[in-house]
Amino acid sequence: MATYSQDPGAPDAEYLRFWHERHLCTLTTLRPDGTPHVVPVGVTYDPGARLARVITNKASAKAGHVTAAGPQGAPVAVCQVDGRRWATLEGRAHVSADPGRVAEAERRYAERYGRVPAPNPSRVVIEIALSRALGRG
Repeated sequence: MATYSQDPGAPDAEYLRFWHERHLCTLTTLRPDGTPHVVPVGVTYDPGARLARVITNKASAKAGHVTAAGPQGAPVAVCQVDGRRWATLEGRAHVSADPGRVAEAERRYAERYGRVPAPNPSRVVIEIALSRALGRG
């Protein structure tokens, strides 16, 4: 059986290059009844900090699911795919409205996706503390 494990803090060069390309991703959170909620998102990956970031509106379902998990954080996964290349990052997510954290997430989003997000006073960042990385870049 093939192994597609990566170190989330030090992935191989191909895997990291794949995360720098512009790709639409998905974020999977869990609803209160335990069923998965999968939505399209933009994701940035910061292996040095072992973080993935997703910007969103504080009133979004995804932010609500993460917040509802409480202080231990919500188990989540983000994924991207392009043909035979794929990558998944897993970890515990927390929502932050801290202006510095939101600004850093917006900066990274603009860098990866080539556009500055429109101003949004209700914006928050979902920060995912990474515990696992899988895939093939």
